[in-house]
Amino acid sequence: MDVSDLTQLLDDVRDGRVSPDDAVTQIRHLPFTDLGFARVDHHRALRQGRAETVFGPGKTPDQCAAIVADLLAHDTTSPIILTRATDEQTAAAFARNPGGTRTGTTLIWRAAEPRDDIHVIVITAGTSDLPVADEAAATLGAHGIVAERITDVGVAGIHRLLAVAPRLIDADAVIVVAGMEGALASVVGGLTGAPVIAVPTSVGYGSSLAGVTALLGMLASCAAGLAVVGIDNGFGAASVVLRQLHVSSGAMAEVRVDG
Repeated sequence: MDVSDLTQLLDDVRDGRVSPDDAVTQIRHLPFTDLGFARVDHHRALRQGRAETVFGPGKTPDQCAAIVADLLAHDTTSPIILTRATDEQTAAAFARNPGGTRTGTTLIWRAAEPRDDIHVIVITAGTSDLPVADEAAATLGAHGIVAERITDVGVAGIHRLLAVAPRLIDADAVIVVAGMEGALASVVGGLTGAPVIAVPTSVGYGSSLAGVTALLGMLASCAAGLAVVGIDNGFGAASVVLRQLHVSSGAMAEVRVDG
């Protein structure tokens, strides 16, 4: 349940369309639903403006499908997202909950209408970083932000980045996805005044330590104000952008971009 749903319920009680007893029954499930294997948080849209997101790893296909179904039933406006879904989880979730879409391993139901008042760029150092970038872009897209994609402009061929540098200037936010040593985040952070969210990936050779080297390099960046999320966390980077730009769902939806 989000603000719009709760407001409508209170209006219905006031106008006699819903009895107080029926309203109590609906509100009883407002904090969460106990499915036995999961307590699905229906209060999150009220607190944060966005519904709970389902993390696929570790869950059975049936569990994923059931959690998505419960979220869709109790929140009629927010986008519902299932991340890191396997083929088996995807099949089960779509069978029980028709109407979803898939981008990479990210599944989305009830995506918001695309909007043209926010310019976010998702940029990758290499093609191998695309799965993480796809997760970030899909999460943004679920909330109506169609990210501009710039791919394979890592520092090993810095001229590729410089050729598109003017496009970075007007962005409201930039997500930089890079493995290896993670240097692209510092370079981008020095080229744009927009908020830069860096995502280290586990892409790289032995000394990259499955993303730890990129993570530490990004954390040690000399580009002031660079924010860093966890390794391979494209969803987390997109969530930072949504918070920074105050993008919510349902009746809470608004955006504020400070120049």
